[in-house]
Amino acid sequence: MPGLVESHAHLSWPSSLGRVINAMILPPEEHLLVTARNARITLDAGFTSAYSAGSLGERFEIALREEINGGWIPGPRLRASSLERLPEGALGQKAKPGVEHERGPEAMRAYVKKMASAGVDSIKFQLSSDDAFVPGGSKMLTYTEDEVAAMGTQARESGVYLSCHAQAAEAIKMAVRHGFRALYHCSHADEEALDMLEARKDRIFVAPAVGLLYSRIHEAESFGITRQVAQDMGAVSGLERMQLLYPKMRKRGIRVLPGGDYGFPYNPIGRNARDLQLFVELFGYTPVEALVAATKLGGELMGRGELIGLLKPGYLADLLVVNGDPTVDVRILQEPERLKMIMKNGAFHARQAVSEPFTAA
Repeated sequence: MPGLVESHAHLSWPSSLGRVINAMILPPEEHLLVTARNARITLDAGFTSAYSAGSLGERFEIALREEINGGWIPGPRLRASSLERLPEGALGQKAKPGVEHERGPEAMRAYVKKMASAGVDSIKFQLSSDDAFVPGGSKMLTYTEDEVAAMGTQARESGVYLSCHAQAAEAIKMAVRHGFRALYHCSHADEEALDMLEARKDRIFVAPAVGLLYSRIHEAESFGITRQVAQDMGAVSGLERMQLLYPKMRKRGIRVLPGGDYGFPYNPIGRNARDLQLFVELFGYTPVEALVAATKLGGELMGRGELIGLLKPGYLADLLVVNGDPTVDVRILQEPERLKMIMKNGAFHARQAVSEPFTAA
């Protein structure tokens, strides 16, 4: 089958399978090394491409992308992103004065231009707050219409993609109006927002990040997130809304992709393939639909739909050999021993000895 595409990658979020780090910000030297390790873990899980949803270091992903592209370290093909910009300052390692903090349309243009000049592929804005930040935050806007319009105008001029954390209905609508490519969460989308997403479904991608909410509710108690805390953080109500909302998006043909905000201590990198299971069990996708979303549609998100996401002559050889049939049961993609071979761009990343015949889909 084709290699998988992670649509909501946070390679600099520190925690991964086998190495949980109960912190988000580390000394920069250590943090960059952890980020490089996380890139390998992502590729080990069968994800040969990753579209970043934000970095915790201003140049972490730019440097990481170049090292991966040069063949110096293993990792997925990467669309590198900026810090996640909020009006009060970007999240992550850098929080210095300047356009990172300023408000107004001209400051937005200056920030996008600066990030594009630095070499990112995509710039992430938090167009709404989040219930985990402040009670009721998911319905709060963080930027004005004029500011978001300026982001879109400069991004087109600079030739970079825009992505956003957008939960409030009006944040979603602003993102659609002004040319954002990847919209994350979208948990308060109303009928008008759904209509707008459907009308532009040939240009827009949505990723709910369902894995994060699921983990907060069911797997985070040992990290101090009880069921009540998860409820206070909006995870319980958020997941309930998603289970109503995303089947509607599926029926409308909106391109919804797996990508679960992996990298938190209770939701570590390397567990990424679980999103496919959640798409089937919570959103009503068939296994084949979930696989198409994680391969073909993922290639389109990467801007390489003519080269990534299908097994087809002329496409890049991003290949997985799987012991079993994920078109029947996508859960097997979470089992490392099932991934008998991982190839990226025609080069072997991992091969397991095969001691007996197995069935491949």
